[in-house]
Amino acid sequence: MRFFVGLHQVSDARCFDAACISVNRLRSRKSAFAGGDWIMDSGAFSTILTHGGYPHGVEEYAAQINRWKVCGRLLAAVGQDYMCEPSMLRVTGLIVADHQRLTIERYDALLPLIDDVYVMPVLQGYRPEEYVDHIRQYGDRLKSGMWVGVGSVCKRNGDPTAIEAVLRAIKGVRPDLRLHGFGVKVAAFSSGLIREWLDSADSMAWSYAARKQGRNANDWREARRFAERIERMPFQLSLFH
Repeated sequence: MRFFVGLHQVSDARCFDAACISVNRLRSRKSAFAGGDWIMDSGAFSTILTHGGYPHGVEEYAAQINRWKVCGRLLAAVGQDYMCEPSMLRVTGLIVADHQRLTIERYDALLPLIDDVYVMPVLQGYRPEEYVDHIRQYGDRLKSGMWVGVGSVCKRNGDPTAIEAVLRAIKGVRPDLRLHGFGVKVAAFSSGLIREWLDSADSMAWSYAARKQGRNANDWREARRFAERIERMPFQLSLFH
């Protein structure tokens, strides 16, 4: 599993081999930045929480991708998904099926606007079987071996078995997919199955931990220590592989 550390300060990307940067951090930036491999996150959670949807058309996100793809090595831009946690459904007033449909619609709209950057599709749902259904909805869009995001898991980090159940369901029908976990935290990384089934993951948990413990929540060195901790930490395999 490759870990992409989430960053507040875009300029800190130069300090990491793999980073995850939200488009919300890039919109007001004027100059290019140095970095290694990175993923552009769509800022879905904060955007939908604030606006109840995406206030700008897909074309605006595509313009951001095309603008910043020259910086470092942009491996993927995440599709503009709709999370399916109950709290997010209350924000939009919609149901899981609506969020799944909107996620695919925005993915389809974005693809023709991007030529040379991989657009990462995102699987959405809340119950394991809902993710399986979303795979069916994507149909032949999901080619063999594609790198695919798994959404709506960050709020379940306190119960790694719940995340395991989601990943098990996805792998049960599409073992070929390379899965990326958004916002994965330390408790979930302790699961050997989660680390086995995820090809990659990102997290900004380092920032929350630093703030809670009275340290600088924007210091890239905190992010560095967190990334090194994830690489070194032991993990246990579930009894129910």
